[in-house]
Amino acid sequence: MTTVNQMHGILGQSTHYPKTYAPDILFPIARSLGREKLALKDFIGVDYWQIFELSWLNPQGISQVATARLIVPATSEFIIESKSLKLYLNSLNFTIFASVTNVQKTVENDLSNCLKTTVQLQIFSLDDDTLKIDKAMGECLDNIFDDLDKKVTLTDDVSPELLSIAKDEYALQHFHSHLLRSNCPVTNQPDWGTVEVLMDGLTADKADLLQYILSFRQHNGFHEQCVEQIFSDLTTTYQPKSLMVRAWYTRRGGIDINPVRVSDESLMPKFSRLVRQ
Repeated sequence: MTTVNQMHGILGQSTHYPKTYAPDILFPIARSLGREKLALKDFIGVDYWQIFELSWLNPQGISQVATARLIVPATSEFIIESKSLKLYLNSLNFTIFASVTNVQKTVENDLSNCLKTTVQLQIFSLDDDTLKIDKAMGECLDNIFDDLDKKVTLTDDVSPELLSIAKDEYALQHFHSHLLRSNCPVTNQPDWGTVEVLMDGLTADKADLLQYILSFRQHNGFHEQCVEQIFSDLTTTYQPKSLMVRAWYTRRGGIDINPVRVSDESLMPKFSRLVRQ
């Protein structure tokens, strides 16, 4: 019988950090595993991975440090297991590279081969202000129950049936919540994030939308899969003409993951980083 750890590689297992270049440690996970039960199977968008612990050796043997951003298209057959990525990046710590460009090309090649797609890596010096702190856009839903005489419905897992239509009319709606929480499906560790929704669809009941977001609190799912479930469930309920769902997850192991899904490429937002990251 296949165990959870066998399905997901080294995540959740005790491991040793490699001290030599180790591209074979990268472990892919099929996106299809998270899309099997969704109404939608194909998605437009990207996964942004922010890397805060990138290091290698220059030809003189001196440690170099930088931050970086990985860009993985949502059309890729696989996602990368986060712990295997961390270990792979650590394997670069004692590897000599002739230049920053060599680091970039090596990581792009290794990740692209593993995920069977074209992965981009952008490397930033510590003096670069590209990763400045931004804010989520739209109305914050987090305090919406303050003026309501009702309590949140507690659920054991994601509950799309909580979503409801306030008006059978189309409207441009823009919301965010800092209360997105899910669990790693392997380690069961909690993952916190901020989710933002921009939708031209049937008018959503905002309190019920927040309840739906809160229903992820005990859900086991990878970051990318959670965003795709939200996108799929909102599409089913509100029949949007256009939809953008994005999430900024908090950092773990020097890496944070930020999936974005859109109904059309024209809706792709600029990359941003929030205060908890």
